[in-house]
Amino acid sequence: MARTYRVAVIGRTGKGGYGHGLDVVWNELPNVEIVAVADPDEKGRAAAVKRLGAKAAYADYRIMLEKEKPQVVSVADRFLDLHRDMVVACAKAGASIFLEKPMARTLAEADEMVKACETHHVKLAIAHQTRYSPRIARVKELIASGKLGDILEIRGRGKEDKRGGGEDLMTLGTHILDLMRFLVGDARWAFAKVLQSGKPVIKGQSRPGGEGMGLIAGDHINAMYGFDKGVMGTFGTHAARHGIGSRFGLAVYGSRGVVTMNTGSLPPVWFCDDPGWNLGKSKATWQEVTSAGLGKPETMKATGLGPGNVWIVKDLLEAIEKDRQPLGSMYDGRAALEMIHAVYESHRQGGVVELPMRKREHPLAGW
Repeated sequence: MARTYRVAVIGRTGKGGYGHGLDVVWNELPNVEIVAVADPDEKGRAAAVKRLGAKAAYADYRIMLEKEKPQVVSVADRFLDLHRDMVVACAKAGASIFLEKPMARTLAEADEMVKACETHHVKLAIAHQTRYSPRIARVKELIASGKLGDILEIRGRGKEDKRGGGEDLMTLGTHILDLMRFLVGDARWAFAKVLQSGKPVIKGQSRPGGEGMGLIAGDHINAMYGFDKGVMGTFGTHAARHGIGSRFGLAVYGSRGVVTMNTGSLPPVWFCDDPGWNLGKSKATWQEVTSAGLGKPETMKATGLGPGNVWIVKDLLEAIEKDRQPLGSMYDGRAALEMIHAVYESHRQGGVVELPMRKREHPLAGW
């Protein structure tokens, strides 16, 4: 990666800011020149210039794209209401994109973003940091080696804080559902129930979610997904009444053992060699899975936001140079969003929804 890339950053102070470090990550790479930052908020824009050492600043990201002609842009804001517009504008300007998750508000928007990137031959990497973790790479190796036996179930839960239910599904469920796909492949169908105050959500009970995410529903969600080879996946979230638990994460259950993991650059990952999944009865012990492997000392250290974003942007630049898709591509971001929207479509229909979905507008729109 000897070439130097012209990089720009789009943020929105007060409306999603700069995401989880999608701006400052570029300070970690030597072959990058941060040519400009765009932020409609004057104070936020000035702070970003100082933080990033950007050479120019704009209130309007479209003017920035036209004048600066960056090769890569961080679309960093957490609010989703402009993700589609920003990504399409970047693609038309010939810039590849590092995008904060979730990808968009609707599958129709995600489809437009994908089409724009394909048409203009640019890459898009989405900020699902966990799939880039070397610890998760070791989990994939454990699965491939047969250490877990046949994968039978994969169970995920959201963070289940005050956002429990629909907002948790969108904001944090995207990480868990993306991780499911990364480990066991595409979901083929979904079945779900969405509850509000213990009763099934009915027409007219949807509401706008936070961070410009569009419509959501429910304070308690239970979803099932069918994967290839008979693998069953579940995802659950509820608005906790007894304080936030520590369930946020994913567990993979195989015929020979269990592996559990959280999210992040270097998430806690543990393996137990117990085919009965009855850890108390079997007295089986947990073994830590580190970047070096099962039961081996960790050789990496995570500080601050962790190295996950660095791994993503390095992979994005390599993907540009080698003309391949990033490890966490726009197709992966769209597939995670599809699993989220399949929850609402299944509940609305009262049955199983096949994936990919035919309905591309929001399932709760007009319902």
